[in-house]
Amino acid sequence: MKQLISLEINGEVHELAVAPQDSLLRVLREDLGLIGTKKGCDSGGCGSCTVNVEGKAVYSCMTYAMSVQDRPIVTIEGVGENGKLDPLQQAFIDAGAVQCGYCTCGTIMAARELLATVSSPDEEQIRHAIAGNLCRCTGYQKIVDAIKLAAANSA
Repeated sequence: MKQLISLEINGEVHELAVAPQDSLLRVLREDLGLIGTKKGCDSGGCGSCTVNVEGKAVYSCMTYAMSVQDRPIVTIEGVGENGKLDPLQQAFIDAGAVQCGYCTCGTIMAARELLATVSSPDEEQIRHAIAGNLCRCTGYQKIVDAIKLAAANSA
């Protein structure tokens, strides 16, 4: 049986009817059309569905939509302003950290949490922060370089 809930996503409040078992990923993609959040393994093993809830990186496939009611959620569509890329997104492009792009959105969301708490992370901190995000294309070094570049550009 569906229940009406309120979700604040990318600064906009949405009233939605969701079933108790509905994942945040399903609601984002199917109900709201926010397809930047990718469905990969659907079991919390790849990180492609990562979003920020109250600034924390979470797997939306493993998060019940009802559990994040009235908590600010940011998806990749909420990163950047006025049609301009966020410095972290630009750094991924500049460092060549975008190849197939499937993991990119989730990895950026994980990196956002890190950069919000550590202004100049070292390589170990970066690798730890993105450890839950699987990438089959870049070998991770370009991703690490992109996050370092974003941190340097923000300083």
